[in-house]
Amino acid sequence: MRSNAREAAFKIVFSELFQESAEKAFRNRVYKSEKLNEEDAAFAERLVSLVAIHREELSAMLAEKIERFAENRIYKADRAALLIGLAEIKFCDDVPALVSITEAATLARKYSTENSANFVSGVLGGFIQS
Repeated sequence: MRSNAREAAFKIVFSELFQESAEKAFRNRVYKSEKLNEEDAAFAERLVSLVAIHREELSAMLAEKIERFAENRIYKADRAALLIGLAEIKFCDDVPALVSITEAATLARKYSTENSANFVSGVLGGFIQS
């Protein structure tokens, strides 16, 4: 299920906000804990790779949209959800943008603060309206 794949990708991207790169063994443990099949693990890996490859570009795009917040003021969980959602919006033509936004907001709701889902969906929504 792609929701579980996104959650696995979120956990890996979140960990990479604290260290440079998640080891393959860690990634495999996350995929196993989420009970991902081969197809879903490939989707999660695709998201993680897109964020890694385009991190600077994605971060710059987010910084433009979130002008009033310094990067260090955004919760790491929110940042991870934003990076995954924006990577999907920009680089995954097979995923509708509204699905990407909803899924990112769901992750923020689960792993961050009470207001994070609205924040994440608002920021990402700005990318599909522009």
